[in-house]
Amino acid sequence: MTHAIPGRRLALICLAAFLSASSLAAERAWAETNVARPAPEAESGLQAKKLVRASKYMAVTAHPRASEAAQAVLAKGGSAIDAMIAAQLVLGLVEPQSSGLGGGAFLVYYDAAQGKVTTLDGRETAPAEATPELFLTADGKPMKFFDAVVGGRSVGTPGTVALLAEAHRRYGKLPWASLFEPAIALAEKGFEVSPRLSVLIQESAESLFRHEASAAYFLSEEGVPLFEGTILQNPAYAETLRQIAANGEKAFYEGPIAKDIVDAVRNDAANPGRLSLSDLASYRVREREAACVDWLQLTVCGMGPPSSGMITIGQILKLSEPHGLAALGPDNPQSWRIIGDATRLAFADREAYLADPDFVRIPKGMLNKDYLAVRSQLLSTTNALPDEAVKAGEPPSDHALAPVTGETIEFPSTSHLSIVDAEGNAVALTTTIENGFGSRLFVRGFLLNNELTDFSFLPQRDGKPVANRV
Repeated sequence: MTHAIPGRRLALICLAAFLSASSLAAERAWAETNVARPAPEAESGLQAKKLVRASKYMAVTAHPRASEAAQAVLAKGGSAIDAMIAAQLVLGLVEPQSSGLGGGAFLVYYDAAQGKVTTLDGRETAPAEATPELFLTADGKPMKFFDAVVGGRSVGTPGTVALLAEAHRRYGKLPWASLFEPAIALAEKGFEVSPRLSVLIQESAESLFRHEASAAYFLSEEGVPLFEGTILQNPAYAETLRQIAANGEKAFYEGPIAKDIVDAVRNDAANPGRLSLSDLASYRVREREAACVDWLQLTVCGMGPPSSGMITIGQILKLSEPHGLAALGPDNPQSWRIIGDATRLAFADREAYLADPDFVRIPKGMLNKDYLAVRSQLLSTTNALPDEAVKAGEPPSDHALAPVTGETIEFPSTSHLSIVDAEGNAVALTTTIENGFGSRLFVRGFLLNNELTDFSFLPQRDGKPVANRV
């Protein structure tokens, strides 16, 4: 759905549900999956960067090659959406651990001429054969996390390709096939393995090398993880892109590519999954209602449910707004207490109420200004809130509220890009294959997601269904 922005400056946020700070539910989930909490993605060093300004257009991505591809499209008169497509296809090649054809994405788009925000949901969906007990062992206990991740069980229906195609139909200017050229050329010529990718391959070596295809790609001829600076070619990815460029998303969701994806998932020897050809053929991108809040002089908009990102961020902004953070300043401990407690309260609501709106009714007043103004009064103190005071509120709703506990395990594994074109149109894309390297299944030059492990492993708690169950 579109959201009109009358006469205010606009900020776009596109956050997937798993991007924000960890919650009490996540802590419980780690304990119940009987596995130690892993560290975030491996550190690969800090680099000083020059501040860049632009007067016509700009693209910001997680890799220089992707930014270059987007810039080239914008220089040819392409739209922000055209540039996003070119960048995403390159990101799937040069940082395959984070996003790609085998994953999904949320898109937030601002149409400058219309002054409207549109959000598209291209995230992965659970296979029709999946059940709430998907991640339970034979004795009814949650699986250990990486036992669930690695292999076919965790793979959801990929949505990224369908999202790119739908966005281009609506807002593209340049020919669809032309947007594939930078990624195809780079896949054939080869690209340098970045320091980050090299470190991440080493960190995930054991799980990557459980499968022949991923081992063959991420392992050097000497039998070790790829070193920084190695020139890596991916002709299989180039051929996959050629087919999609020539035949649209149908080439991905039907025919030989779809068959190879399903075969890899269902025939995984150690951990077979439930994905089927009919899941791929029936996948559709959904237009969702944008979530927006007025904050200071801005209207801040982002992805609504099934993402929890913008609702959570919106609550944090509105809960902290009355407490004068600008006057307190960034070095005042009270500023951080206010932000911290606002985050705790927002995550209490998030854990209680937010899930997939196609299956769970979401309270309509999660961003209601009167509700948040009253809730903000909890921050009118000088001490951090005691744990017993940090609980879900009761936002305005058109149905009876029955809070249920989530059990989502959270990771920082994803990618993001932001692009503004010469006409002032803007796109924010959060794109992922979930955990770093996803399911570790490598098919036709790209990795498949492990998105199903973003659902709750436990289907119920204390006799109540968990909103975020599979």
